[in-house]
Amino acid sequence: MRILTAHRAFGAASAFLLLPALFTGAMTGRAAAAPRAAATGPSTRATTTPAPPAAATCGTARPITRTLPSGTTWTMCWRISGTKGLVLEKIAYQPKKEPKPIAVLASAALAQVDVPYDSGSVEYNDLSDIGFGNTAVDIGPSECPGGTISSAYVPGQEQNVRALCVTTAPHGYAYRSDDYDAAGNPKKYTAQGSDLVVFSVSQLGWYEYVTQWNFSDDGTITAKVGATGDLSPSDYSGEGTGWPIGKGDHDRATSHYHSVFWRLDFALDGSSRAKVEQYDTKKAGRGSGSAILRTAMTPVTKELAATSALRRWWRVVSTAGRNSDLHPRSWELVQQHSDHYDAHVYTSKDVYFAQYRACEQLASGNSDPACAGRGTSVDRWTNGETLTHPVMWVNVGFHHVPRDEDQSPMPMHWQGFQLVPRDATAMSPLTPDALSGNNGQGH
Repeated sequence: MRILTAHRAFGAASAFLLLPALFTGAMTGRAAAAPRAAATGPSTRATTTPAPPAAATCGTARPITRTLPSGTTWTMCWRISGTKGLVLEKIAYQPKKEPKPIAVLASAALAQVDVPYDSGSVEYNDLSDIGFGNTAVDIGPSECPGGTISSAYVPGQEQNVRALCVTTAPHGYAYRSDDYDAAGNPKKYTAQGSDLVVFSVSQLGWYEYVTQWNFSDDGTITAKVGATGDLSPSDYSGEGTGWPIGKGDHDRATSHYHSVFWRLDFALDGSSRAKVEQYDTKKAGRGSGSAILRTAMTPVTKELAATSALRRWWRVVSTAGRNSDLHPRSWELVQQHSDHYDAHVYTSKDVYFAQYRACEQLASGNSDPACAGRGTSVDRWTNGETLTHPVMWVNVGFHHVPRDEDQSPMPMHWQGFQLVPRDATAMSPLTPDALSGNNGQGH
C-alpha cells in the first residue's frame, strides 16, 4: 500500500511531451537551390575577451553556475518555497563571445496547478492548497545522472530534503549546414547542443510532479512540469466520467484538467522596465507564388489578458540593452499546445501581462494580506493599468483523459512553454568561428 504524503487520496498525471524543436522536410517539386556563396571568413570586428563567469550574489538563496560544452554559461540562484517549490532568481546568460552576462529574469517559478475533475466532484489548487515545496521529495543519484544533488530545508516537513538536481543533457542538433570554407571548398558545419537542466520533485497524493527548467546553449529557456506516479484506486467510477481502465468497462478513471501557471518577472539587461509587444500575421492578398502575409506589431502598453491565435506571439523587449547590431534584446514566448480550462475566468486565458506587485505571487488562491481588496486571482489584476514593470503569467492547460497505458507507474507527461532569445545576440551564439563574418546580407 502506498503511503500518502499529502491530503489528497487520489492521483493523476497530465500533459503532453515537449519534443525538441526539430524541423524535417523533403524537397519535392522544387527547383534545386543555388549554391551558397563561399564563407568570407571570420569577422574583422574588434573583439573583447569575455570576462570569466561569476556566480550570482544570492543572499539566502544558493548559486548555480554552469558552463556548457559550447562555452555558453548560465548563472542563477535557487531556493525552495513551501508553496511554489523550486524558485529561480537572477537568471543570466553569457555566450562565449559576449563580454559580459546578459541578465534575463529576476525570478521564475510556478504560480499554480489547478486540477478540477470532469465529474464536478472535486477541484484542487495544488500550490495554494498544499504546496510543491511542502511535498518535495529526495532525488536519488540514478534520477540525476552526471549531476549534483543539493539539499534544502523544507519548512512543511521540518527537515532537509535532497530537493534539487543540477545536471547537463544533450538536446540533439544545435545546427547542421553544408556550406563552404574560406577557400571555397565544400564543408559541413554541424554540432550537437546541450542544456543545463535544473529540477525538483514533489509528491502530492498518488502522483508526482517534476518542476524542470532547461537552459540551452543557444539561450532558449524551457519551462515544463512533468507528472507521473499512479492513478489512484479511489479515482475509479462506473458513471462514465472517464476512460475504462482494467478489464471490461467497469473501472473508469475520471478525466480531469491540469492548468499549470508560471510567473516570470523579467530583468532584461538588469532593468525591470521593459516593453511588451504582440505580433499578428494575417493574409493580405495573393502573390504570384503564394498568399501574401503581413505581420503587424501592437504595443502592449496596458495590462493584458490574452488568448493565443494563429500566427500570434508576444515578446518582452529590453529598454536597457541592445546587441552589437543595435537591435533591442528581447525574449519571445513560444507556446506549446494548450487546452485552457474555460470554466474559470483565470484559467480561460493563455497569457497575462500584469504590472508588478510584490504581493501578487499565485495565479489563484493568492492570500498575501498586502493584496487585500485586489482579488485572489491573476484575472483580477489585469485591469488596464499602465505597464512599466511587466510580469508575464503563462497558463498551459491539459485535459487528461486516462488510458490503459497510464498504469503503472504512469509514464511521464509534460506541459510547458519556451522563452526564445530574439536579437539577444547579433548572430547565433553557436556560430563557428569560420562563419562569424556572415552577419546580414552585406558580409
